[in-house]
Amino acid sequence: MSSNPSQEASPPTNIMDLKPGMEKVSVKARVIKAEAPRVIRTRNGPRTISNAVLGDETGRVEATLWGEKAGTLKEGDAVEVHGAWTTEFRGKVQLNIGRSSEVVRIDSGSVPEASEIPENSPTAPPGSGGPSRPPRRPFGGRRGFRRSDTGESDE
Repeated sequence: MSSNPSQEASPPTNIMDLKPGMEKVSVKARVIKAEAPRVIRTRNGPRTISNAVLGDETGRVEATLWGEKAGTLKEGDAVEVHGAWTTEFRGKVQLNIGRSSEVVRIDSGSVPEASEIPENSPTAPPGSGGPSRPPRRPFGGRRGFRRSDTGESDE
């Protein structure tokens, strides 16, 4: 087994077991489709992304690669992804691969060929809607700070 502790911390999840809102996800998959990077506009300014479709013996999932990870997957590659997260987009689960994610090329024989991968995709449960963006992470700002939090009185 690998000496990389992140690989042992979270064993790969089957693609059909993915649900919206999961974090620190690992999957072992074949890259079925990989698109070139492009720049999109977000509320936080321009971001570079690329899209891909990953598949394993249980099904396929759309993946979005963010920032420096955009464009790093090649069609036909066998990969293991660690530290990804999931969101919901148009009723389907989407896998997100970003700065804190790790993509490792693996032995091609350890995942099925693209032609052997079922067409199934994980769907989001009804009512799970909501934003299709990564979960917010705290940044240590002072928002919500109240004088009473310091023990000082208001007098």
